Amino acid sequence: MKARMLMLAALALTPIAGYAHDDTHKGMMPGTMHGAVEGGHKEGGGHAQGLGKPGDPKRVSRAIRVVMSDDMKFTPAKIEVRRGETIRFMLRNAGRIKHEMVIGPMAELKQHAELMRRMPGMEHVEPNMVTLAPGESGELVWQFTKAGAVDFACLEPGHFEAGMIGAVSVK
Repeated sequence: MKARMLMLAALALTPIAGYAHDDTHKGMMPGTMHGAVEGGHKEGGGHAQGLGKPGDPKRVSRAIRVVMSDDMKFTPAKIEVRRGETIRFMLRNAGRIKHEMVIGPMAELKQHAELMRRMPGMEHVEPNMVTLAPGESGELVWQFTKAGAVDFACLEPGHFEAGMIGAVSVK
């Protein structure tokens, strides 16, 4: 109980809002956010707000396959899209450990990676992310609404620090 109270206090004081803690998120489609669950807090607009938004799976412009591996790499790690495109990221965890793809601004990805290091068992659900167990596949549908650079990373403890980072260039 004491550890749970400390975790909730840490989450309340963390500037990273919008994570619901849930262990049912593996391979979930964007937009299937469950909201608050025991030990978590409800989505507050999402981390990638302003960079894009969850895409409509029925209005996908194109699909891009992304492989996550235990050598701490995304393949491809650099992706180009056009502003307004809705991309279906078809993700596969080719490794033997859990990986995830989280889209967001680098500053928020860094903050959340630090939180994951402090609370390695934390589970979360956001429309801008997918977490996959070894050998699993999943997808993330995202519409890129503004030109510029958007980052993505694996925020499992140690993965971000090992360089499991990528970038989407929105033209």
